[in-house]
Amino acid sequence: MLTETLQRTGRNREAGWVNRLFTNEGCSPEHQELKFTLHRKLLDRINLEALSAMAGERARAEIRAAVARLVEEEKTPLSLMEKDRVIEEVLDEVFGLGPLEPLLRDPTISDILVTTPRLVYVERAGKLHRTPVEFKDDTHLLRIIEKIVSRVGRRVDESSPLVDARLPDGSRVNAAIPPVAVDGPLLSIRRFGRDALQGEDLVKKLALTEGMLQLLQCLAQVYAGREGSHFQ
Repeated sequence: MLTETLQRTGRNREAGWVNRLFTNEGCSPEHQELKFTLHRKLLDRINLEALSAMAGERARAEIRAAVARLVEEEKTPLSLMEKDRVIEEVLDEVFGLGPLEPLLRDPTISDILVTTPRLVYVERAGKLHRTPVEFKDDTHLLRIIEKIVSRVGRRVDESSPLVDARLPDGSRVNAAIPPVAVDGPLLSIRRFGRDALQGEDLVKKLALTEGMLQLLQCLAQVYAGREGSHFQ
């Protein structure tokens, strides 16, 4: 029962994250420092080996409870909303890609561009927007980049400062770190739509004309007929 309640609460908070993406609500240095302090304390207290043996949802529920206890122990005065926010951010650091998680959960975002730890842009409906999402510093951004590439068996370091990888959902990731990126790590994530575009969609978007679409359909039928004749 407790686990189910925590899961429902997590889904509600996730929706709140998406709603805050394009507001002016940023992360103060104090907020960032508190988040990383809790993260360090969490790593000191949890048994990572036992955690890895748990199912994903159960492990997340256990970590959520542990972080909630750490938040209550902090002397920093926090409202209930601020506590919830810190807990979610620490969970994203442990299980996901840190500050990028809220952006990755938004299906309307097609591109994510990180030019500095303090400048994160997204593209929505063909327009570029700056978000209040921030990394703590270059080290934090580099750690997230390393987390991305390690999932696909790649590495990024001074001897291999450029990397091209993919996230589990198919999103394409490009990253550059020093010495190639002289001002600090750079990251871009190109996301792909979940629903494939149909021919009619391309016509509506003016990517094709009606005549071009009809020609392609005829060519596809001819090609399919030739392929089918090989098996007769």
